[in-house]
Amino acid sequence: MAIIDHDAELNRAGANVSSRWGQVLFLARRYPLGGVGAILVLVFILTAVFADFIAPFDPTATNSRASLAAPGEGFWLGADFMGRDMFSRIVHGARISLAVGMGATLLGGVLGVAIGLMSGYLGGWFDLATQRLMDIMQSLPLLVMALVMAAALGPSLENTIIAIAIPLVPTVARVVRSSTLSLREQPFVEAARAVGMGEMRIAVRHVLPNTLAPLIVLGTAQLGSAILTEASLSFLGLGIPEPYPSWGRMLSESAAEYVRTAPWLVVFPGIAISLAVFGTNLLGDALRDILDPRERT
Repeated sequence: MAIIDHDAELNRAGANVSSRWGQVLFLARRYPLGGVGAILVLVFILTAVFADFIAPFDPTATNSRASLAAPGEGFWLGADFMGRDMFSRIVHGARISLAVGMGATLLGGVLGVAIGLMSGYLGGWFDLATQRLMDIMQSLPLLVMALVMAAALGPSLENTIIAIAIPLVPTVARVVRSSTLSLREQPFVEAARAVGMGEMRIAVRHVLPNTLAPLIVLGTAQLGSAILTEASLSFLGLGIPEPYPSWGRMLSESAAEYVRTAPWLVVFPGIAISLAVFGTNLLGDALRDILDPRERT
């Protein structure tokens, strides 16, 4: 019977943990802006997850006596014209932005990966027809196409996710297609065909995993774009409806009428949107440098 050295196992586990932390610290020193972006994204995610415990008030509860209360001890970031606590609404707004951003990014990514993988691997008439459709979709800017989709579907949480996800599909599809076109001619694909593996299995098991590195970078960048697009749609009244606390809707309700008398109603939601988008962009730039050797300096 083999004797297990528990001390050696613990030492190896500790060494693995130390090496991982060492790698994290090394990457943080080498890519300081990426580290800042990762911290901002982590704070954003934790705020969204634990919003119920962080927010001191119900974000939808009104209080007429606290209408337009200035930032202070009772309301840390002030109150809006209906007496709703701005800090609680911004904290819960992070949950809405994260849900819409991640939902739209994942939905657009799944559809884009499926279309791009089939287009690049199958080629022929399917590739030609698919790429012409992607050209038509990319002819409109992201916000314009999202506006058209949101206006057609109507304002709701699910419809906002769909309206933002559809314009994200062409970019993902093109990235996956370009990677697939080069990968399908590689020797490991020919070897898989030689042993009798089916074409669909080759595409999913061997080609798709090799396209993940650019997809991770693209997904991080698209998360920031989705958050900004959701804020824009909500600002225009086509995004998240009441009673959901959306950063863009907060700006829409306050920008025109209260920007002079109660500037905190505009400043704090604007800062939240800026930090969320800024953090995802910084993290995406760092991931691009880490995962793509051609971008390293």
